[in-house]
Amino acid sequence: MNTVFDQALWAVGRGSGVVALVLLTLSVLLGIGTRSGRAVVGIPRFAVTLVHRNVSLFSLLFVVVHVVSLLFDPFAQLRLLDFFVPFLGAYQPFWLGLGTIAFDLLLVVTITALLRNRIGPKAFKAVHWLVYALWPVSVLHAIGNGTNGRELWFLVLAACCLTAVGGATAWRLHEDFVEYRNVRSRESP
Repeated sequence: MNTVFDQALWAVGRGSGVVALVLLTLSVLLGIGTRSGRAVVGIPRFAVTLVHRNVSLFSLLFVVVHVVSLLFDPFAQLRLLDFFVPFLGAYQPFWLGLGTIAFDLLLVVTITALLRNRIGPKAFKAVHWLVYALWPVSVLHAIGNGTNGRELWFLVLAACCLTAVGGATAWRLHEDFVEYRNVRSRESP
């Protein structure tokens, strides 16, 4: 039976997934900007870190809304186990498994970010590199498992996200990229 409540859960699950992907993309872009120590789109460099943190937390919030709404959606047929152990889902287990991997990585990155002062900068940075795996796996999950994943509007959105993160990553890996600590030391007298 397809009730209005079931349809609402499905719509919230889909919509929150799309918003989460966009916010995760912005978070990656801001994270790369944070490492550069430069102003990003008119935001002074000292504020880029705060904006990155807030966008990251909002992306986590939308991922949680995505996961919880689909947990209660009878069509999705998800179990709590499916959010932590990949490739066990009843519906499209491979694509769902990619979402599970992305979710698990997001939890690890978030927990270490919250414990940054306790675990130290080296451990934090080492774990934070997982974002470079988390993000593309999230995109693949969205395309493969998303209801709208193969529709033109979503493919254009995904292509824009891929282009932005690809360009920022190329900039990050380029030899002219200057880490924040180096920018700061050059600015001091």
